Amino acid sequence: MSENTHDKLPIRMLHDRVLVRTDSPEGERRSGGGILIPATAAVGRRLAWAEVVAVGQNVRTVETGDRVLYDPEDRAEVEVRGVAYVLMRERDLHAVAADRFEGSKDTTGLYL
Repeated sequence: MSENTHDKLPIRMLHDRVLVRTDSPEGERRSGGGILIPATAAVGRRLAWAEVVAVGQNVRTVETGDRVLYDPEDRAEVEVRGVAYVLMRERDLHAVAADRFEGSKDTTGLYL
């Protein structure tokens, strides 16, 4: 999906709501060493990364295009034009990837 498609979403977020698209579909994933982990494997509480595609007018800390860390268990899913998105409040985000802050000194990669 191209960036232009996100610009034309037929939805406007209200208040402190954030609409994100998950990086990878639920199911199988690979470990850092390349081992395939099936979707049925039991793991502890695991946070997930997603891309912000729309924000409400009261959202202050994230922008469209940011990568954010959130808890996939605390989510509300919505389908827009056949694509699944996750809808949440800004306060439910745990971190933002600091890609747009490159060049600033003493960056850790994330800010909370």
